[in-house]
Amino acid sequence: MRQNNYQGALQMPIGSGFNAKNTALDVMQGVNLSGKVAIVTGGNTGIGLETTQRLAAAGATVIVPARNIGKARRNLEGIPNIELHAMDLMDAESIDAFAEKFLQSGRPLHILINNAGIMWVPLRRDNRGIESQLATNYLAQFQLVARLWSALRDANGARVVNVSSQGHQFAPFNFEDPNFLTRAYETLQGYGQSKTAVNLFSLELDVRARTHGVRAYSVHPGSIGGTELAREAPLELFQQMGFCDAEGNILPEVLASLKTIPQGAATTVWCATSLMLKDIGGVYCEDVEIAELAPDATVAEGVKPYSLDEASAKKLWTLSEALTGVKFQIS
Repeated sequence: MRQNNYQGALQMPIGSGFNAKNTALDVMQGVNLSGKVAIVTGGNTGIGLETTQRLAAAGATVIVPARNIGKARRNLEGIPNIELHAMDLMDAESIDAFAEKFLQSGRPLHILINNAGIMWVPLRRDNRGIESQLATNYLAQFQLVARLWSALRDANGARVVNVSSQGHQFAPFNFEDPNFLTRAYETLQGYGQSKTAVNLFSLELDVRARTHGVRAYSVHPGSIGGTELAREAPLELFQQMGFCDAEGNILPEVLASLKTIPQGAATTVWCATSLMLKDIGGVYCEDVEIAELAPDATVAEGVKPYSLDEASAKKLWTLSEALTGVKFQIS
């Protein structure tokens, strides 16, 4: 069997027994995570909250880093086995501080779910000058995994699940101008390249980390109703994409295609826990299954080959070290 997913070599369904209609609760039936430690970024809202609930219900200690502690505390009230800590993904020092605090606890990290993200926002930059979707959706993932590497390695069997999106199909990664310094900013291009970066990182991380028992996955949760993710997107953008009519009403066929939040979290928890994936990593998954390649020019189900390219994955790793100032040497 091929050992890596470069060029999408492993992108083929494996017969999970689940589908797009299944929920995270369905997937977690019979899963026992007693004694396991998990971190879920964005774990206090939307599909992140559902993910947190399901992991905690299975017995895991779930650590939720959050920017708004008060809001997170309210949303997580009543869920057992939860720890809440401060972290802001747009602040590199905050990421380092959170990771250092966790490492000082001396615990192994069995599951890291990089769920937090932003979508379709106006042009913003962090204090390093990095475009906000790239900084939040991808570079924060890279930095957090790098800083927590020793705890992942010490788990003797850990998984990193990076939440991506079908939106990776909006754009490949632009190595010439990732921060829109010389090209006009388009929010869909920024979002698309950030999610392509997530796929490339998951691919390369799995190759480098698997000898230490750490496997990595990227996940498209689906189009989900009822989350806060698109709260800053202008109505014109939804109309441009064919989601709404002239009055701003969601089209019936679009509404019918949306997943519920419990359905949206299903693929994430499957990648985090399924025994079917114990010898497979670096793959892009959707609808609780390994996705197929989507080589055509349209946005459709599956994963674009450019987001699983070996040369691009290696190049992005080097660029990510330069942009973050974090040397991620796996040993």
